[in-house]
Amino acid sequence: MGGLTFVDVCSGAGGLALGLEQAGFEPRLLLDEDDDAVATLRANRPHWNVLRADLLDFDPSEHSESYDVDLLSAGLPRVKSSATARRAESGSEERLLEATVYLTHAIRPRAVIIENVPDLAHSDRYQRFRDFARAELAHLGYEFSWLVLNAVDFGVPQNRKQGVLVAVERRWAGGFRPPTPTVRQPVTVGAALGPSMAVRGWPDAARWASQADQPAPTLVGGSKNRGGADLGPTGAKRQWATMGVNGHTVGDEVPGPDFVWDPSLGRDNMVKITVAQAALLQGFPTSWQVTGLKTARYRQIGHATPPPVGRALGRAVAEALRGESVAPAAG
Repeated sequence: MGGLTFVDVCSGAGGLALGLEQAGFEPRLLLDEDDDAVATLRANRPHWNVLRADLLDFDPSEHSESYDVDLLSAGLPRVKSSATARRAESGSEERLLEATVYLTHAIRPRAVIIENVPDLAHSDRYQRFRDFARAELAHLGYEFSWLVLNAVDFGVPQNRKQGVLVAVERRWAGGFRPPTPTVRQPVTVGAALGPSMAVRGWPDAARWASQADQPAPTLVGGSKNRGGADLGPTGAKRQWATMGVNGHTVGDEVPGPDFVWDPSLGRDNMVKITVAQAALLQGFPTSWQVTGLKTARYRQIGHATPPPVGRALGRAVAEALRGESVAPAAG
């Protein structure tokens, strides 16, 4: 088998696709309905074939390049919202999950990766989808694993658990092994962001970094129906405060030489994380440009699959697909 290929749907800012590229996969087609996300993908990889389309309306028969690929991947948006909005968005999320499985019917990739919230793998809320996926994918000849991975185990400076479905065609399924952690010690917020906090000459950057001695809580992109960007729900904001960070907003720039950092004086004297720094906390390289206005940029980043997790999943799938076909066990 030569170079491995994939189709990526709900591509967002490209975190999963970038990780798969780093694992040796080449995209045939990437799809997202959001104008800013499509612009982000095209800005970073002009040679990628990026289609602006809703997954629910996508017809692979109109895009022959989507056939005969090794992998179908989907990093579906993680949405936390008010109770009333959550019901509507949960229904939309489930439709996207099911549409990805139906797309598997149409293009018959050799493997499938679907990534979302950790509940995807074990919560009663997703039991109907898991039953649906099991019936459909088993019928098509796939064996599958439900995994919960934490991005912090793969060098991402963030505690971010992800529910992942990995399905592999039966002839190669015996060679699949779930990704194993790539780091022994978590990367802290201070280690990840200390250098960037100092670029405008803020003298307290090193002192702040020593206090930010833990991984970040999960970044949440939020819904398009919400207001401005912040660093997550109340518990996350409290954890950010212990690191001297104002989690109620996202900053426009890092502190300058005159900024007085004194968390005891309240939010105004805490540092603010910028959008570019949020991307670092998701494991994006500094060269990756995220386009749009500040809130739209932060939303793309908050919804993304951290590229190091995508790379680990891609390597695990590639190892299975590049191995010798393994006949299924009798019975």
